[in-house]
Amino acid sequence: MTHTFVDVNRPSPVRLHVVQAGPTEGPLIILLHGFPEFWYGWKHQIDALAEAGFRVWAPDQRGYNLSDKPTGVEAYALDTLVADVVGLIDAAGRQKAVVVGHDWGAAVAWWTAVSFPERVERLVVLNVPHPVAMKKFASRDVGQMLRSWYIGFFQLPVVPELLARLGNATALVKTLLGSSRPGTFKRADFLQYKAAWLQPGAINAMINWYRAALRMPPAKRSSVRVTVPTLLIWGVRDQFLKREMAQLSIDLCDNGRVVFFEEATHWVQHEEAKRVNELILAG
Repeated sequence: MTHTFVDVNRPSPVRLHVVQAGPTEGPLIILLHGFPEFWYGWKHQIDALAEAGFRVWAPDQRGYNLSDKPTGVEAYALDTLVADVVGLIDAAGRQKAVVVGHDWGAAVAWWTAVSFPERVERLVVLNVPHPVAMKKFASRDVGQMLRSWYIGFFQLPVVPELLARLGNATALVKTLLGSSRPGTFKRADFLQYKAAWLQPGAINAMINWYRAALRMPPAKRSSVRVTVPTLLIWGVRDQFLKREMAQLSIDLCDNGRVVFFEEATHWVQHEEAKRVNELILAG
């Protein structure tokens, strides 16, 4: 693995830290992490995909770890996050990439495929529904509303950042430990995560993703259907998102399928790494 920085999203560029691996001329695959992870969330996938011949790019998305952290909520609007992905594909000198996303990275991946299908070879998303399916389902399902309570909490000013930083980011550690299978995250992992979370401005930027989601919806599209081949991987024991949204998401795909992991949680790429890698490679 090599570490580099890539400027994207002109004319207001941000510099993204990107971990790269695999043959330079291999097919490009971009791995988009979610909250509260960073590129390290793909540590079980990067080498396996590179060894299979892919050119792997795993960025710290804007606001995270070593990437730029623009100020203001508007910098984290979904359309802007999508533009970052397109900018990465351009920076790689490619027309298309396989786009893989988990959690917030999955939301960005979904919307990239909706907005720029010509730039996406195929789509792999983990444990987050299509944004339209999520909005419709969460607006009428009380159980999902309760699971999504933290999104409302993150709209508050200042307080979420203070609590997240408290005790050397204890709350974020507890979130990962409490929502994953025992043994999924180890002490060495948390040394990496804490170093990323405590980068200046990182926690505020990470939470601004949630603020922007409610305050700055993406531009309306003539169609929200996903036309590229799509694989949705879903850990059923997800404490944050109900499994009913998985099929609702596939219903919005022209060529999609879902694979359920009955014993996995929201952190399926960590818990079922070997099988997830096989699915990504199989397409």
